[in-house]
Amino acid sequence: MFGMGMPEIILILAVALIVLGPKKLPEIAKSLGRGIAEFKKATQEFKENIDVDNDLREARDTLRDAKDDLQDTVRKSMTETTKQEPSAVSDYDLEHLVEKDPTTPATESAEDKSEEDAELKDPLSHA
Repeated sequence: MFGMGMPEIILILAVALIVLGPKKLPEIAKSLGRGIAEFKKATQEFKENIDVDNDLREARDTLRDAKDDLQDTVRKSMTETTKQEPSAVSDYDLEHLVEKDPTTPATESAEDKSEEDAELKDPLSHA
């Protein structure tokens, strides 16, 4: 158990029996057992939470790497297409092509959608 042999455990139980009495000893043993069980359960939940946090960190890092790769690909593509210097493609342009946080869904207001629809239907009226 805690590095103790059988004689030490018997001695501790005998002292506990003398000090606490035969009526209180089973109650205290039950309480101690419940406490140890709750401690083990809490420890296990804590370990699981740490594992989940690590998994989330790994997923976030993977998404960040994918976003960076996508930005590099877009930058190269835009540079090759426009035959401009790599610095001609700004980070500002890339941020508008790729969402800043890929874990959150892109939301678009109804006004934005209606303006886009109107531009698609009649592009000359908005020029």
